Amino acid sequence: MGNCLKLHRKRKKALRIETVFKLPSPLPTWPPGEGFAKGIIDLGGLQVCQISTFTKVWVTYQGGPDDLGATFFEPSLIPDGFHMLASYGQSNNRLLSGSVLVAKDDTDNQDLLIRPVDYNLIWTSESLGIKQDTNGYIWLPVAPEGYRALGHVVTNTEHKPPIDKIRCVRSDFTDEIENQTWIWGLGKESNANELNCFTIMPMNRGPQQMGVCVGSFIAQNPNNPSLSRTLLACLRNKKSNYLSSMPNIQQIETLFQAYSPLIYFHPKETYLPSSVNWFFINGGILYTKGDESNPVPIEPTGSNLPQGGSNDGNYWLDLPIDKPSKEKVKKGDLKETQVYLHVKPMLGATYTDIQIWVFYPFNGGAKAKAVFIDIPLGKIGEHVGDWEHLTLRISNFTGELQSVYFSTHSGGSWVTVSELEFKDGNKPCTYSSLHGHAMYSKPGLVLQGKGTIGIRNDTAKSKILMDTGVGFELVAGEYLGNSVVEPPWLNYCREWGPKVSYDLGDEIKKVGKLLPGFEKFMKSLPKEVLGEEGPTGPKMKRSWDGDEV
Repeated sequence: MGNCLKLHRKRKKALRIETVFKLPSPLPTWPPGEGFAKGIIDLGGLQVCQISTFTKVWVTYQGGPDDLGATFFEPSLIPDGFHMLASYGQSNNRLLSGSVLVAKDDTDNQDLLIRPVDYNLIWTSESLGIKQDTNGYIWLPVAPEGYRALGHVVTNTEHKPPIDKIRCVRSDFTDEIENQTWIWGLGKESNANELNCFTIMPMNRGPQQMGVCVGSFIAQNPNNPSLSRTLLACLRNKKSNYLSSMPNIQQIETLFQAYSPLIYFHPKETYLPSSVNWFFINGGILYTKGDESNPVPIEPTGSNLPQGGSNDGNYWLDLPIDKPSKEKVKKGDLKETQVYLHVKPMLGATYTDIQIWVFYPFNGGAKAKAVFIDIPLGKIGEHVGDWEHLTLRISNFTGELQSVYFSTHSGGSWVTVSELEFKDGNKPCTYSSLHGHAMYSKPGLVLQGKGTIGIRNDTAKSKILMDTGVGFELVAGEYLGNSVVEPPWLNYCREWGPKVSYDLGDEIKKVGKLLPGFEKFMKSLPKEVLGEEGPTGPKMKRSWDGDEV
């Protein structure tokens, strides 16, 4: 114990986790509704609420992300009648910003929650010479038959936690989980031969999936495999009217005005976004396979576009034919731009996802970087009709923003709210890459590739800025029924641009002569980066009716 305290005293710089994250501005007053932002969500007799106040239990000062250690907590200020389900753990390299659920049985039978019958020790730091405030112990609750544990209990004593410490949940109110973000391990990176702690999420996620995230973590110890293989569970929403916790249209509008992202474009950006209607009105045309010599002007709402079906290659859109109009449309129209919102329930309707779709008439050419050399790639990366998006994930318990998803070509990443940059209140800042329009949470260079060769994704703060809250349209919200009328263009399922007319192989070989290994690297990139064909619209993306991928 003395050595632990001595190491603790040597630590001079405060850890980021010692500061609790708060949004820059107070939350707005939400318009009246049914169950949104009421603090408690009913899962079908099992009530849950979100706790973000904690009591610190154990701290380690090494290992994990940035080799700064992790801190483990238990929820505090739990409302009367509610019970702890799990401890909370977070890496020390970011501000404290998490939450865990606590639960209350609101049924007559009172059989949804039960005490564990015992605890098994998963792991202890007792014999390790690591930097820590005291010894730590991670316990697995042993659930009675017909019940499941939802998380570990962390203590700073070798004695088992009290049986009354937490509750296990009846199995039919639980669902399967999978590992997500690495929280902590003994090294700077996850090592399968040592203890690892991960956040956990429902395995199946989407608007129709009922798994509910508890906010707990899983500890996996290869030296204790029989216990580490004992899977924890998440909750399951069994309420018949599970959508009652979702926001109504007025609440959605208030949410978006509060959290509408600010998108910064690179100071050298040429190809800016536009509204879909502007693209159509200013000469966007529809081609039909077999009748390419007779392209058709598109109606302002897209009412003459083919509806439904699949991307069968029979139709595609393109820029105007005459050069002046083509060059005008390529550059977009930032002043009158609209973004398009798709709102959907996630994680058993305990969260609301607001997808923000941005349309660009044209995607510019890419640029490669090899060590210290930048090389323009000609037409590689160019395509007509570029769709990019952001997603806001909002707690239905409180209405607070929890995280933002930034799409980057064929992928993307979630960034937790404490790691975002804000401006003008609670509006997260977003940076759109030069010509490629990939979305990032911070400015700078992101190199797409491995080794010494990659595609440049340059972002920077500039005066070219779009406040997405100024012009937006709610185009889809399936759970809202007939309250939202989808525009015809949304159900156009084919490509928003033609296949490229240049020889991609020749373009690659031109650069490959200058950069050894470049041709192999380029052929490994997805079509979205190469620009070989125009992209499909928002409804055709995998994330439309699922989680972000």
